[in-house]
Amino acid sequence: MFKARTGRTLLTVFGMGIGIGAILFLVALGFGLQKLLLENITTSDSLLALDVLPEKAEGAALDTGRIDEMKNLAGVAEIVPVVDIGSQIKYRDIATDASAVISDPDFLKLDGKKIILGAPPRKESSREVVISSALSKIFGVSNEEMLGKEISLALLVPGENQNGKKTFEKWEAEAPFKIAGFVESEEMILFANPRDFGSIFPRLEYSRLKIKAKSGVDVDQIKAKLSEEKYSVSSLSETVAEMNKMFGIVKIVLALFGMVSLSVSAIGMFNTMTVTFLERTKEIGIMKSIGASRKDILLIFILESTIMGFLGGAAGLALGILTGTIFNSLVNLVAWRFGGKPAALFSYPLWFLLFILGFAILIGFLTGIVPARRASRIDPLEALRSR
Repeated sequence: MFKARTGRTLLTVFGMGIGIGAILFLVALGFGLQKLLLENITTSDSLLALDVLPEKAEGAALDTGRIDEMKNLAGVAEIVPVVDIGSQIKYRDIATDASAVISDPDFLKLDGKKIILGAPPRKESSREVVISSALSKIFGVSNEEMLGKEISLALLVPGENQNGKKTFEKWEAEAPFKIAGFVESEEMILFANPRDFGSIFPRLEYSRLKIKAKSGVDVDQIKAKLSEEKYSVSSLSETVAEMNKMFGIVKIVLALFGMVSLSVSAIGMFNTMTVTFLERTKEIGIMKSIGASRKDILLIFILESTIMGFLGGAAGLALGILTGTIFNSLVNLVAWRFGGKPAALFSYPLWFLLFILGFAILIGFLTGIVPARRASRIDPLEALRSR
């Protein structure tokens, strides 16, 4: 079959390869986008971190004594208090409002923030801040140009007047702060070390806590315990789980689109095997007349279709990966021209590649069953009379 009908066989294999390649291209795109998004929003530490906020209506508090009690909870590895406060920063002659996150430098990795340029503030007092890339755009300069430069910083400390209305006291830092690094974010936000604020920091109330658990199992246990104590608790792992579910649905939908192409290819393979059976009817009669059993004929046809399925799967893998690589290169080229960063839009897990190849072999096997059964059951005398 492969030697005598080479053209038809290669076209059938190529058609199968297009169907398999379409599935691989679409699903690998789903895997790649999922991986790209998760890499941008998470770190290994952030998946073990919990955000703890007080439910003021329920009387929960975040004071030093309560934080010390939380440190003794089973499964707690680290607690990082956080103060979220309004601020004003000035660089050169331009001033703007920004949200200030005052916390230990470990907060950045627990919150999934990645330094894209520079370094996080040092643990000791160093008057260093990390700012978002959105802030550098406000000042009209690049991150590289602002790195290491000094900014003026003022905090808007909340308070109350005699009538009980909320007021804000502007506290200005005596000395400038140096920009130590940048995080990728569209928020107008900066991160600072509490050790750099001297006597003003004890006056600020903790807004929330970052609690790092020792393991994934401890995350759920700590969350359940603190929820019972009227704290609002959330974790990035929940967001990641929801995103994985969403991408699971996306990948199924993309695979269904690819299945349309694969179905056409499978019909083409079935048609090829059927035509092959009709063309080889006399050959089958000769083989049976010289001693070939029904099992031998069945095995010949199924083996041929299975090999075609394997070759179609291998061709599909090569076609899908090649097409994905070309598409990814073109997208990155366009992104580079507009000042963007290169990214891997496609991901090819080994288990998925093996699954695709096995699936192609299974389709080849299934499409050969009916023609093989017809060939094995044909009467030798009728087969020999055929033209």
